[in-house]
Amino acid sequence: VQLQASGGGLVQAGGSLRLSCTASGRAFSRISMGWFRQAPGKEREFVAAISSRGGATNYADSVKGRFTISKDNIRNTMDLQMNSLKPEDTAVYYCAGRNVGDPRYDYWGQGTLVTVSS
Repeated sequence: VQLQASGGGLVQAGGSLRLSCTASGRAFSRISMGWFRQAPGKEREFVAAISSRGGATNYADSVKGRFTISKDNIRNTMDLQMNSLKPEDTAVYYCAGRNVGDPRYDYWGQGTLVTVSS
């Protein structure tokens, strides 16, 4: 599976951005997906995840209620709608995929930079 993330940019605090991840390769409907982020000088951290068919989602406490993850198995895309952005959300955001039943994310996109100004 090849993944490509897009949609990053510069936004003021309180604003919104929508990230997209486009997949190509093996059946997207059998891949569970997630978003991770890495801020400057920090380790990569989990942001959100969605099951292969989109029926189950999970969020980091820091983004719960502000971010929404979604998956479209027809268009082979996954989105992250980010609202009420904060400066601490500034990071490079990566989309990732894992095979159903495998806890490890094996597929990674190249990352897209989100910068939130105060």
